Amino acid sequence: MAGSPGPTPDPHDRTAGERRRVAALSYFFPAHDEAENIVALVAEALEVLPRLAERFEVICVDDGSRDATPELADQLAAAHPGLVRVVHHPVNRGYGAALRSGFGASRHPLVCFTDGDRQFRLADLGSLLDRLGKADAPDAVVGYRLKRADPLIRLVYARIYRLCLRLFYGLTVRDVDCACKLFRREALEGITLESGGAFLSAELLIKLRERGRRLAQVGVPHYPRTAGAASGADLRVVLRAVRDFWRLRLRLWFRRPEALRRGAPVLADVGALANVDEGR
Repeated sequence: MAGSPGPTPDPHDRTAGERRRVAALSYFFPAHDEAENIVALVAEALEVLPRLAERFEVICVDDGSRDATPELADQLAAAHPGLVRVVHHPVNRGYGAALRSGFGASRHPLVCFTDGDRQFRLADLGSLLDRLGKADAPDAVVGYRLKRADPLIRLVYARIYRLCLRLFYGLTVRDVDCACKLFRREALEGITLESGGAFLSAELLIKLRERGRRLAQVGVPHYPRTAGAASGADLRVVLRAVRDFWRLRLRLWFRRPEALRRGAPVLADVGALANVDEGR
């Protein structure tokens, strides 16, 4: 059983007084060497999510961290049984694999995620929930960073990447890698993914669109990283994304039906995941 009524709403918080809570929400975040952020992020989630959902769960995906992240995550799960769970990757499997584990571990009809670096505020998930509830009823809401608080090299990579996605896939999402996204679980049914790296976010949106799912976009604030170290601009990460980009593009050109079927279901059976700790 996940979720609780939570604390008394703050009357000055718009998410508390003016927004109708959704019935149930799964929130997860990937974490690789995020010991300096994980405790504060989970505390933020436990404070904010009760104002957004009647029932909720918080899932930390520890992607083979070498610092104290695994131990801290287990302590948080033990301190908040039924609310906080942990998926452990014994070794680092990559950002995409961490997202896949998060999706697979999620139990509720609405699924959202941010990164584990605290560059987003969880209260802003309320804007995505508001958009999901509009009359056109999109299947997913993709955040875009209103002003990116990232180093120059990451901004350059992002601009080139966005242009390539538009040219070769016709994907007009403003910020495909913005780690603030919300999905209807039912829209993810039947979607399979191959990438285990940074291309997974793009692959997911491309395949959702190819299968006729409706996407909406909402601007969200982005904050500087104040602890831990970023790894997204690592050359190996970039090269892996380039490989996955062209692999999918070529398959969609020449073997589209097969390309849409390849890979593992994004909603993998929780029992197939590496190791899930629900606290004791």
